[in-house]
Amino acid sequence: MKSEIKSKSVNVTAVRKITISGIVMAVYITTMFLTQGFAFGQYQIRIATSLYALSAIFPFLIVPMGLSNLLSNTLMGGLGLLDMMGGFIVGIITSGAIYLTKKYKMNDWLIAVPIILGPGLIVPIWLSYLLNVPYNILASSIVIGQIVPAIVGVLLVQKLRQKI
Repeated sequence: MKSEIKSKSVNVTAVRKITISGIVMAVYITTMFLTQGFAFGQYQIRIATSLYALSAIFPFLIVPMGLSNLLSNTLMGGLGLLDMMGGFIVGIITSGAIYLTKKYKMNDWLIAVPIILGPGLIVPIWLSYLLNVPYNILASSIVIGQIVPAIVGVLLVQKLRQKI
């Protein structure tokens, strides 16, 4: 009887993780769709990347965040396989770094650093090749564009943590 109850709670936990992952991925892609007018511009203000911060509360979102970025780049990016796979990798690296800030009990505001520097310094590696624009120019514009999503991400985690 105890093992039966234990296995049911494990399934509920797995179902809950899948449900939260699906909802967050849907919110990410919907946000990207609604904000694509300025999410793919010179400063790439991607409000959806603020959702990476949720990895501080839900570490199981690391891979779904990468998948969300891959899907949004597939559906809206238009720069091909390199951009899609790069987005997947950036999503995982950024979300993983955010998880580490909380694992090591760092200040919430340090969540902003990976949101700014992850996309800001990694994405220009392939974008400079694809767009034939110097890395420094792309990196500076993406870093600037990520400041607002980073702040939103920190505030989102702080408010959500109060509710959980």
